[in-house]
Amino acid sequence: MDEANKGDASSSSKTTTEEQLRAYTVGELVPLTGQVQIVDYDAEWPRLFEHEAECIRTALSERALAIEHAGSTSVPGLVAKPIIDIVLGVEDTTDEPAYVPALEAAGYILRIQEPDWYEHRMFKRPDASVNLHVFSQGCPEIERMLLFRDWLRSHPDDRQLYEQTKRRLAGQTWKYAQNYADAKTAVVEEIFRHIHSAP
Repeated sequence: MDEANKGDASSSSKTTTEEQLRAYTVGELVPLTGQVQIVDYDAEWPRLFEHEAECIRTALSERALAIEHAGSTSVPGLVAKPIIDIVLGVEDTTDEPAYVPALEAAGYILRIQEPDWYEHRMFKRPDASVNLHVFSQGCPEIERMLLFRDWLRSHPDDRQLYEQTKRRLAGQTWKYAQNYADAKTAVVEEIFRHIHSAP
């Protein structure tokens, strides 16, 4: 999701209902107050990711099994919402006492719990534009998100296709950021068809 963020490479093809959003969201569900903001690629984004990754490593030590920059801000040259998406692999996302208190002490706030989607957890930080997605190590969604990232980094035609779609959809009006994310599903699935048909 996007507010309940499944990232740019979400395997979900369904439209998320408001009822689902409310069920997954920890705390208040916040509607958009304007159009989705996307901006040109910023060369600072990798540095911002590295700063956050160091904060996570410090907080969790060996409990952080993988930390990866994902989403559109991880693809040089691609427009994006100016929010750094980070994928964190832990041993078991359902064992929240093993990592949630440490992340909260480091300034991250748990916003999403999705038991029916890979037991995904997502944290935000009030002082930084970050979505921290937590999956159990070995979860297929980690591989899927990184595969999508790596393909866009090396295939300019699909990167342009994705950018054109993002710009068009961002110009529309959405009640929640998740509605915008859901609307990208068709182009994401098209790009995955290109990935899986590649020699």
